Amino acid sequence: MKNLTHRITRRAFVRDSALLTSLAAGWGAFSSLCAAAPQSEIEKTRSYNPQMEYRRLGKTGLWVSAVCMGGHWKRIEKSIGAQSSFADCENLSAGNAAELTAFHKNRRDVITRCLEQGINCIDFAGAAEPYAYGKAIQGRREKIYTCWSMGGQEMRHEEHRKADVLVGILEKGLRETGLEYADLWRVMAHERGSLHTEAEIEQMILALRTAKKKGLCRFTGISTHDRPWAKKLIEAYPDDIQVLVTPYTANSKTLPKDSLFETVRKYDVGILGIKPFASNSLFKGDGSPTSPCAVEDDQRARLAIRYILSNPAITAPIPGLANEHQVDNAVQAVKERRELDKNERAALDNASQEMWANLPHDYQWLKEWEYV
Repeated sequence: MKNLTHRITRRAFVRDSALLTSLAAGWGAFSSLCAAAPQSEIEKTRSYNPQMEYRRLGKTGLWVSAVCMGGHWKRIEKSIGAQSSFADCENLSAGNAAELTAFHKNRRDVITRCLEQGINCIDFAGAAEPYAYGKAIQGRREKIYTCWSMGGQEMRHEEHRKADVLVGILEKGLRETGLEYADLWRVMAHERGSLHTEAEIEQMILALRTAKKKGLCRFTGISTHDRPWAKKLIEAYPDDIQVLVTPYTANSKTLPKDSLFETVRKYDVGILGIKPFASNSLFKGDGSPTSPCAVEDDQRARLAIRYILSNPAITAPIPGLANEHQVDNAVQAVKERRELDKNERAALDNASQEMWANLPHDYQWLKEWEYV
C-alpha cells in the first residue's frame, strides 16, 4: 500500500472502524434515527459542507450526505452527446475513443461537483462501475466513502458462492482499480435472496467477516430485492449486516405491521435506497438537458427525494446522477422543506401513477415495493 499523506492506512481504518462500530452500538437503534450527534462529530465526516444534511449510516457510525450517488449512469449519452449509451454496468464500451474520453471526463466532473456540494458517498456495483469510479476519484480517495460491489460477479454466479472466491473477487477488484479498500462491501445477492441455500448464506457471511479481518473493507452489508429474506438475514447476522442496499421509490410506503423497517430500527441498520426514480420511469423527458420536460422532471426528482427522506429509516436515496446539473438539483431537494404540501403531494401522486404505468417490462417487479 502506498504511504501517501492523508491516505488512511489499512491498519488504521480497521482500528478506527472497530471503534466506530463499538461507539455506534452503544447509541441504540432509536438514537441512530432520531437523536442529534454533536455537530463537531458530524463535521469530521468526509467532504463536509455546512449546507448539506448528514445522516448516520446505521451502526457503521459514518455520517453520509442525505443524498448519496448511485453508480449507474443511465441516459448519460444525453449529457455528453454520445451515440453509445454506456447502459451496461457490467461492460464499459464506446463507439469510439472520443466518446469514452467524454464519458470519463463526465464521471470525474460529476464526482467533483458532488464533493463540492458535500455529497460524500458513492455506491457502485457491476464489473464496469468500480473501474470507472476508481479512475474518477483517483487522487481523492480519502474525500469520499465508497460502497462497493462487483455486482453480478458475486452471489448471482453459482460458482462464486464460496467465501474464498468472493473475497478473491473483491481483492482483485480493489487491486486493479487502485482503490485499495472499500468503506462498505455490500455483497450483491439474488434479487430473490430466498433462493440462496443456508450453506451459500454461511459462505457469504464468512466472506464478509474475512474481508473485514483482512482490511479489505471497513464495514459490511448486502444488496437484495427480497424484503422478507433481508429481514431474516438482519435478524440472524446483526453484526455483519450493517447496511442494506435495497429499493425504495417515490411511491413506497411503510407497512403498518411487520414492516422491514421495524427490523432495521431494532438492529440499527443503515439503508441506501436504490431505484428512487424507478429507472427513470418517473420522468417525462428523455434525460436531455434541453428537453422541453427538463424543468418538470427536475421538480419530480426533488419531490421524490424529499418524500423518501421523510422516512427516517432511509439513510439516503442513491440516484444515478448523469451530469452536474442533476447533482445540484438533488442537493436543492435536500435543502427544501421536507414535508410536501397539498399541491406537491398531488403532483407526486400523479407522477407516481405515471411512473408505475411507464415501468419497462424488466422492471415490473418494482411494483412490489409500493409497501415495505
